[in-house]
Amino acid sequence: MTGTGKLLRLILRRDRFILPIWVLVLGILPAAYVTTIEGLFSTDAERLDYARISQTNAGFVALYGQLRGDSVAEMAIWRAGFVPVMLGVAVALMLIRHTRADEEAGRTELIGAGVIGRRAPLAAALIATMAAGLVLGVIATLGLIGSDLPVAGSVWAGAEMTLAGWAFAGVAAIAAQLTGGARSARSIAVLVVGLAFVLRLGGDLSAMSDGPLSWLSWLSPIGWAQHIYPYGAADWWPALLMLLFAAATTAVGVILLGHRDLGAGLFPGRPGPATAAPSLRTPLALAWRLHRGLLIGWASAFAALGLVFGAVGQSVADIGQGTAMGDIFARMGGSDVIVSSYFASIAGMVGILAACYAVQATLRMRDEESAGHAEMVLTSSSSRWSWAAGHLVFSLLGPAVVLLLEGVVSGAAYAAITGDNLMGDVVGGTVAELPAVWAIAGVAALLFGLLPRCAALSWGALSVCLLILLVGAPLQLDQWVLDISPFTHIPHLPGGDLTWTPLVVLTVVAAALVAAGLTTLRRRDIPA
Repeated sequence: MTGTGKLLRLILRRDRFILPIWVLVLGILPAAYVTTIEGLFSTDAERLDYARISQTNAGFVALYGQLRGDSVAEMAIWRAGFVPVMLGVAVALMLIRHTRADEEAGRTELIGAGVIGRRAPLAAALIATMAAGLVLGVIATLGLIGSDLPVAGSVWAGAEMTLAGWAFAGVAAIAAQLTGGARSARSIAVLVVGLAFVLRLGGDLSAMSDGPLSWLSWLSPIGWAQHIYPYGAADWWPALLMLLFAAATTAVGVILLGHRDLGAGLFPGRPGPATAAPSLRTPLALAWRLHRGLLIGWASAFAALGLVFGAVGQSVADIGQGTAMGDIFARMGGSDVIVSSYFASIAGMVGILAACYAVQATLRMRDEESAGHAEMVLTSSSSRWSWAAGHLVFSLLGPAVVLLLEGVVSGAAYAAITGDNLMGDVVGGTVAELPAVWAIAGVAALLFGLLPRCAALSWGALSVCLLILLVGAPLQLDQWVLDISPFTHIPHLPGGDLTWTPLVVLTVVAAALVAAGLTTLRRRDIPA
């Protein structure tokens, strides 16, 4: 594996901005949840009441896993039950970016002309991603210890995060060998992460009633991670399972690499027709052909999220009935109505996810440019503006579609379970996030037009918004720091007061950013 060290330094150089952001964000989340829980519950009785109900609440078990204790430490690590999912996605995208994406763009072939071993790119990417997982685990451990939690449990909690990252790094190593395109490899890796979450969810829900399917969670690396119980049993053998799984998948990925040609995948790609259909003769039609799979995938995911969030709505209401939890949920959502507060909080998270879709759709222009496709399209009668506008239609209207879909499904699921019709309020609160999503898409469009090599920094801007959403309030950051995120200015709906000024201002800012991006795109070389 000659040249692995040099390629590792190249990866760290390329990811010097994005990598530290997601490692830091996910690493400090467990400690942030400790601060949140300590701030929410003014008495031990409130905390014990919440823990007792959460242990038997199907909605919260579905989202976070099983809660096996009632201490602050156990509740904090339980509340961080979704972190392995986010970590799995981040690790998979990073590894595929430095393996299959580089190979697809021709960079691997260029580097391979030097003194570089056949497996060096994959080895360097694996070392970088696993090192990132290790650093994240160390940050989580130090943060939990700094929150006055037991040292041994904090070390186990950090190990849980690290091993989850390693497990999905191995999955991504396999996915990178299966197809000839980076987008397909990403889809496979993210699908495996989603399947692992569903298996964990199904197994834990079945275990609540001693059902016959509790074993499903033992088929999932996420289930293994959550069965460690750092501040409880601290079982070591689920950690051993994760370590063995990571080693096995990594080895399989390395072996598969030796059984395919450079630039190809084990699953051969299907060539398209020699001539384009009449429906592909405009830039917008071409953009639809390129974006339709992405739109369908995100729409399906948002529909599934809406189904889960709507079903959990009744569980939230049940927790507030007859307990002291009503005021707590009101403080979290900014409303005196528990269910409205819950849906307002969910709307903020869904808005961040929609912004991820907006950035991904916008940066598709950069992928097309890097692959040389944009240059070929622009040799025809299509102008730069019409080509870019075709992609921006999906960057701006695509998030509107998925947000609307999530709101409709969430409201319908809640109405079907409870009989209460909050459809209008839920949909309004979700769609209200759209101006903030457009602002983030505008940042991506501006970076693509002005500094195309730095277009990926738009993910950094989105990471800052996520960091502010997750830890801004628990860490009591100054208001000017919170105001950096456009999502901070969105009214808390449903339940809060609808103010049009921030929505209009954010929409104008987004339009200005997109216009500036189109203007700068017109004045630079393609490809850049």
